Amino acid sequence: MKPSRALADVLAERVVLLDGGLSNQLQAQGCDLSDDLWSARLLADDPGQIEAAHTAYARAGAEVLITASYQATFEGFARRGITRRDTEALLAHSVTLARRAAEAVPHEVWVAASVGPYGAMLADGSEYRGRYGLSVAELTRFHRPRIETLAAAGPDVLALETIPDTEEAEALLRAAEGCGIPLWLTYTATAAHTRAGQPLAEAFALPAAAPAVIAAGVNCVAPADAAPAVSIATAVTGRPGVTYPNSGEHWTPAHGWQGEKTFTPTRLTDWTAAGARLIGGCCRVGPPDIADLARLLKDV
Repeated sequence: MKPSRALADVLAERVVLLDGGLSNQLQAQGCDLSDDLWSARLLADDPGQIEAAHTAYARAGAEVLITASYQATFEGFARRGITRRDTEALLAHSVTLARRAAEAVPHEVWVAASVGPYGAMLADGSEYRGRYGLSVAELTRFHRPRIETLAAAGPDVLALETIPDTEEAEALLRAAEGCGIPLWLTYTATAAHTRAGQPLAEAFALPAAAPAVIAAGVNCVAPADAAPAVSIATAVTGRPGVTYPNSGEHWTPAHGWQGEKTFTPTRLTDWTAAGARLIGGCCRVGPPDIADLARLLKDV
């Protein structure tokens, strides 16, 4: 169902449930993501799978669906021979697919257009390190065309997500200026520092100064690090907190995901106590986890 109110207004009243990891759900549906474009490849090759994944999360109770545009860039698609005009159409279609899934369920669902970091385009794990050797101006020029294209497609909010350092956060916020769409910004971080090692207390000063930011926090973090990081986000920005941790397993380009899952919906109390109002999951967190969160949220 298309929402009747702005997401920011609802966040002022209650916790809103995000979806989980798109890639793991696509893999569960049998999709091969062993590709530099990752889930974004399916925007061109099999968009029905993306809509099905979104629908699985909406049916699990998710109230916000994040589009499949995290790794969708003009540069990445150009390497596959896809023209700029066709890339614009694919980015816009990512919003359409999420909106279709939202309309398939009886509860209100907002669509968040994902804007991933520069490192996602490189497909070498550098989004978990940052410090690419590019200036803020260069990163701004990289991000602006994609943000403008996604904003024109009419999402409810932009998700500037998995940001590893303050330089890229500054660039993204500059690129989003004047786009007319509210946004949230989430760092990938430890409990107190960005992946590049900058104190989160300093990092969150950037979204705090941006009027379009309706929420700020962290994603693709260890579940145990989420509450301390969100506490810093809410204290510095004065905005609702966002957290969508990964499963707690560890990922490397060479070996993929390793370790044990530590994501558990029972952490919900800690996250809400820290000020989180947008809560969900990232990599390796699936529809059953979101359904568990939805059940617990009925008692919050």
